Amino acid sequence: MTSDSFPAPVYAETVLGPNFEDAKQHYLDALIQIHYAHTRMLARQGIVTADEERTLLEALNGLDPGEIARTPYDGACEDLFFFIEGLLQSACGELAGKMHTARSRNDIGITLYRMTVRRELLALAAAIAQVRSVLLDMAERNLETVMPAHTHTQPAQPTTLAHYLLAAAEFLARDAARVQAAFARVNLSPLGACAITTTAFPIDRHMTARLLGFEGLAENSYGAIAAIDYLTESAAAVAVAMVNLGKLVQDLLLWSTREFGFLRLSEAFVQCSSIMPQKRNPVALEHTRILASRALGEAQAVFTCVHNTPFGDINDSEDDLQPLAFTMFGNALRALRLLAGVLRTADVDRARLARRAAADFLTVTELADTLVRREGLSFREAHAMVSRAVQASAGDDRATAIAAVLLNQNPTLRLTRDELERALDPENFVRIRRVVGGPAPEVVAEALSRAREEQAQIELWIRTKEAMVGQALSPANRK
Repeated sequence: MTSDSFPAPVYAETVLGPNFEDAKQHYLDALIQIHYAHTRMLARQGIVTADEERTLLEALNGLDPGEIARTPYDGACEDLFFFIEGLLQSACGELAGKMHTARSRNDIGITLYRMTVRRELLALAAAIAQVRSVLLDMAERNLETVMPAHTHTQPAQPTTLAHYLLAAAEFLARDAARVQAAFARVNLSPLGACAITTTAFPIDRHMTARLLGFEGLAENSYGAIAAIDYLTESAAAVAVAMVNLGKLVQDLLLWSTREFGFLRLSEAFVQCSSIMPQKRNPVALEHTRILASRALGEAQAVFTCVHNTPFGDINDSEDDLQPLAFTMFGNALRALRLLAGVLRTADVDRARLARRAAADFLTVTELADTLVRREGLSFREAHAMVSRAVQASAGDDRATAIAAVLLNQNPTLRLTRDELERALDPENFVRIRRVVGGPAPEVVAEALSRAREEQAQIELWIRTKEAMVGQALSPANRK
């Protein structure tokens, strides 16, 4: 390469070489599959003869993906597409050029990107489902595990661990739904859009879409090439999932502290200090948090890269952008898979949770509610009465102490000490909250049953889409 011929050494070093390596890693199989599908369609439409099709398919069959993957970039060709075209020309001469009839690197490139992103979305959905499955199993074991719920990071009211975990399972179901919605719009074929205005050849875009496992067409040829929302929507799904995951992990880290002591990680997921022998550092959760944050940052970077760019065929949305998405998906998958492993082997200190649920006056809301029901007070009157009793108890949060103070301050109450103490019992607090969505064990059990059904549907969707894509790309479809 000389300074006045393409590519300039610095261009090869900074752009073409790195992109060639990325393409080999992420697109090689998909590119070969596109060649098969397009060749078969050209023959079906009479654009190439049956003999030409046979020769082209034999040349494709002769490609060695392993050898291609090991080939370094040497500047002899611009990119992986032209490199493979050169291999095909070596195998079947100028006939290889007929394979490029009625297509462009533009529509090939976007097809490659969509095939790769859909694969990553399926892996992401599976990882989300894995974490959700672990949470549902934990919830089933902890339907009656009473614990403190927090508002504004302060102890608020008793709930159950199962109630909390199902709240997380709900956002994971929504995360999965967002991934499914993104997949539906990603899995549309742009192949046949050619440069940007299709072609005068009588191609069958539906056939190539079907052979490549797409569920429809990115129909408008201009939009098929120019639109980037297939990727930004996918990045948005990742971003929301990672924000949700980060909030859960932050709680889990807090629960793992000695001060809280609610959650104990397996020895396999903690590290000792190099100087402090007593330390059990919950490093796996810290790694989960930073991986989720990295994926979120990379998702935001996807938007930044394409913000205020022209609506057309531009490099800004192509080879230098797509690896950022691969890293984004990769870090999101690492975070989800690591969290599933951590939670699957973690232990819950039920006794400590129960003690904390009985402390800090967490049940006095129910005491006020009981006064409303039994004494005919307005809630505001009952709230003020209970507030005075709490303030006068001098920090003694035992039910017996609060009940005694309340009765001393309000001797005309009809409620007995036993009734007041029952109103202050954390298990009673949880048990009587039977409203849909509440923490009563039987209510949570019903919600858990519905969540299991939803989980089965999520997992069925994943298996169905994986099978659809896998079957479309199977060796049988290359013949």
